[in-house]
Amino acid sequence: MKNCNYFLIILILFALSCTPKTEDSDSITMKIAKAYGYEQLDDVSSIAYTWNVRRDSVNVLVRDWKWNMEKGEVQYRGPDTTASYLIADKTAQVEGVDQKFINDKYWLLFPFQLAWDDGYEAEVIENQSSPIHGETTTKVIIRYNNTDGYTPGDAYDLYVDEEYMIKEWVFRRGDGPDGRAFTWENVQEFDGIKIALDHRLESGDKIIWFTNVEVAKE
Repeated sequence: MKNCNYFLIILILFALSCTPKTEDSDSITMKIAKAYGYEQLDDVSSIAYTWNVRRDSVNVLVRDWKWNMEKGEVQYRGPDTTASYLIADKTAQVEGVDQKFINDKYWLLFPFQLAWDDGYEAEVIENQSSPIHGETTTKVIIRYNNTDGYTPGDAYDLYVDEEYMIKEWVFRRGDGPDGRAFTWENVQEFDGIKIALDHRLESGDKIIWFTNVEVAKE
């Protein structure tokens, strides 16, 4: 569990901008984004959710978020503090909260980050076994550049099915050789937006999950 907590701390520090990426609409990354409802996002005004992480056998860390996508405003409530800020005008005082926001948002909305983010390269490898369940999938390696974000240079290995849905992923710090695999499961639809609510380890333990998800449209 100590290694898992280290992984989560590292991922909290990983952040990139939401600059729209100039992307081929037929690329596999855009197909993944669209599979989760990317084309519905123009009508979404806000997304609220609770991020839960199991830190050990009894303790769960809970963070509540509301992201007003129209205003670019983030509202946060957690065990340490509460905060409200505009992403475009964030100050040093809220940087720690913003790091948490980026981390939790990546777990919630990573398929859409593939469309939003700039500064990564994608490598596609067909017919790869997923690390946890051994399913035949397409492996999409996402490598971020060495200049953007709080922890640049990180990589994700996505294992996607024929419908371009993520079945599992592995985060690799600094594009290193090792990482920890998590499932992407319990996919629910929120007014056209698909979100994987649960993430489990190979052991079956549910480590990260989302509750109180609300997607509001204009």
